[in-house]
Amino acid sequence: MEMSGVMALGWLVAGIFSVLSLLHIFWALGGRAGNTQVLPERDGQPLFRPGPVSTLVVAALLAVAALLVAQRAGIGPALLPSSLVPLGCWGVAVAFLLRAVGEFRYVGFFKQVRNTSFARMDTLLYSPLSLCLGVGTGMVAFLAS
Repeated sequence: MEMSGVMALGWLVAGIFSVLSLLHIFWALGGRAGNTQVLPERDGQPLFRPGPVSTLVVAALLAVAALLVAQRAGIGPALLPSSLVPLGCWGVAVAFLLRAVGEFRYVGFFKQVRNTSFARMDTLLYSPLSLCLGVGTGMVAFLAS
């Protein structure tokens, strides 16, 4: 893949991470739109209830992922130490690939519980998106120089 392709992939992946970060900030500030079916559930109740602080931590991690990908693809400012960017991208790639695989009960392609609203959304959107983000980030990490 030539550098313009890596840059285009970097824009796409960093853009998705940025949108996801903004969505988590919205939820942390009390926004409700789009927050149904986003948590694994048992007996109709969420397995956990993240508060504003933990939701902001996730938003920050997604923003760092966007910065890592953008910097590695050569499309963003060098805000992070350049020595950490390749390893950081690989870490993000692995984390999202593991998220796609899941923990084999409630989350991921290999989950056992499949009859909840979350499980259906996880199968249709969340796990495939995690797989694409993991592969895309790995491609940027590998192909960018």
